[in-house]
Amino acid sequence: MSIHAFESLCLKDDDFPSPAQLQDSDDEFDIDPDITHVVLAYLHAENEKNNKEMSIAEVYMQACKLVGVVPVSYFIRNLNSPTMILTHHGLGPLGCKALAIALVTDMHITTLGLGDNHIQAEGAKYLLLSCLFCIFTQVIFSFPAGNRFTDDDARYFADALSTNSRIKELDLSHNEFRGRGGEHLGQLLANNEGLEVLDLSWNHLRMKGAVAFCAGLKVNIMLKHLDLSWNGFGNEGALAMGEALKFNNTLVYLNLNNNRLTNEGVSMLCRGLEFNDTLRVLLLAYNALTVEGALALVHVVKNTPKTALEEINICNVLVNENFVHLLEVTCQEHPGLDVHYGGVGGFIAKKPPKRVDPMKVIQDYLDQRKLRLWDFFRNIDKDGTMRVPVADFRKAVQQSSIPLDRYQIEELIQRLDRDRTGMVDYR
Repeated sequence: MSIHAFESLCLKDDDFPSPAQLQDSDDEFDIDPDITHVVLAYLHAENEKNNKEMSIAEVYMQACKLVGVVPVSYFIRNLNSPTMILTHHGLGPLGCKALAIALVTDMHITTLGLGDNHIQAEGAKYLLLSCLFCIFTQVIFSFPAGNRFTDDDARYFADALSTNSRIKELDLSHNEFRGRGGEHLGQLLANNEGLEVLDLSWNHLRMKGAVAFCAGLKVNIMLKHLDLSWNGFGNEGALAMGEALKFNNTLVYLNLNNNRLTNEGVSMLCRGLEFNDTLRVLLLAYNALTVEGALALVHVVKNTPKTALEEINICNVLVNENFVHLLEVTCQEHPGLDVHYGGVGGFIAKKPPKRVDPMKVIQDYLDQRKLRLWDFFRNIDKDGTMRVPVADFRKAVQQSSIPLDRYQIEELIQRLDRDRTGMVDYR
């Protein structure tokens, strides 16, 4: 654990702001100045008192004493870890205030999980504001179930994150965001230039809230991964999402599972997909779709040469032979496409025949030619970076004489790129 001198974290006497100055400064962000004053005043006072170095654990213990909460021993024991999961610790708003003070001095923690802590908007506000003081370059915040965020709380996230580019991932799933919450979160997306992953699953973003949220997504320039499953978006939300996808050129993963979409809603969504060339994964499972909606999705891929779609999940939809034929034709033009559907002809799809492990197929192929796996990858990796884009890897395998069908190739890619980074790393 590195030790940081309070002197390096505090303001000098002639620079130390007054509470009035802090109030004026915080008004700009519409955030309660209490945490700003606590952080600066506490560090300044302790520096004057001790004039010595203190560990982060000591800072945290003093902060807990200052705000009147019991320290979380797990936090102290795991300070060297970049991932800190504090689920079910009963932190509450004041516990978060103590954490915020400690995080100002910490350079290791980049992932912070705070599910089921009833931290409320006040606690989230302290932690989000601490990022303005922190010296780390990026952080992942997780505020899922058990924190009871409502529409009014969404405003604090919008205010705190509109100009904050350090937070890269944010989990706000299993909360109570509704109409006005969608408006605030839409403003967040419109203004934020740092957030890349956002999980809003299991909220209540629908109707006007869904439309307002999509308006922000339409002009967002950073978000790549968006989970909106279990929100009840409906067809009105699908129309707004389709409009957003016409203009958004960063999103690569969109989860709309279980959102009360019908064939009409999917048709509206497809209008946006016709213009989109970045989205790679689209999840639409457990909506009210039939083969008509399934056909519309495959048609839009077939008729959009620049589409980037690689995976469509409609696993609960029963399709017909026309769909299967269309999919086969489309996959010839877009060999990277993988569509998960539920069955054919009104019957649950039969369990597909067991295929040979694709890695074994490749190994046997190389053994017959007395080649090494290393040689296979090196021929693809022209730059020598030991990392190959998924698209290049797929194309190289398809053009080779390795006896792999489309399904085996996709299985291979999923195994080699489990985190969906778009790169196959063979180091």
